[in-house]
Amino acid sequence: MVEDVKEIILEVLQATGPIVIVIILIQFFVIRTPISLFWQFMAGAVLVTSGLFLFLVGVRVSLLPIGEMIGSELVTRGSLVFLLTAAFIFGFVITVAEPDVRVLALQVDFASGGSIGTSLLIIAVATGVGFFVAVAILRILLGIPISYLLASGYVLVVLLSFFTPPAFVAISFDAGGVTTGPMAVPFILAIGVGTTSVLGGKSGVSETFGLIGLASIGPVLGVMLLGVIYG
Repeated sequence: MVEDVKEIILEVLQATGPIVIVIILIQFFVIRTPISLFWQFMAGAVLVTSGLFLFLVGVRVSLLPIGEMIGSELVTRGSLVFLLTAAFIFGFVITVAEPDVRVLALQVDFASGGSIGTSLLIIAVATGVGFFVAVAILRILLGIPISYLLASGYVLVVLLSFFTPPAFVAISFDAGGVTTGPMAVPFILAIGVGTTSVLGGKSGVSETFGLIGLASIGPVLGVMLLGVIYG
């Protein structure tokens, strides 16, 4: 556990350290913003670093183990409908809890003057992720090459973009990016690892990687469909 904590501390410092150093250099050698604003940034950096450390500890201790256990248990239930339904629900719920998605939804709500509601956008994104998480689990079970699904998904994205208002096209691709956040990625990958762990002849590495890539197509299509309906 001590080694895990040291590893997490190093990861956090590597993630936050460069931007803090750059801001400090800019403060003293380029811009010289008001000192109160600089100290406000430093206090925020400390809070972000501490929060990220605690979050990653929580991911390592709880999210990854429970995700793997859920994935393995769902497969052993023997019902394909139950497995896919559960995969959809978990994908939906974890996306709703994703902080990046909420930040995007708030920004879009503000930029659109309230015409694109926060809740509606979150539901569209979460539904897309949930659907494609279920598709990804089905791919693992049936052994479908991931290249086929990725190609089909992005062909749909390109075709749908011709019928979607331009503003929604831009939002849709941003939505695809924010779903690969710190909450969704560990849990979805852990479910994939747990699923492959009980399937004979399946490699956890080859089968699980690409699952996030598939899941990120869902929000793009979901927001585009939202644009077609409400645009």
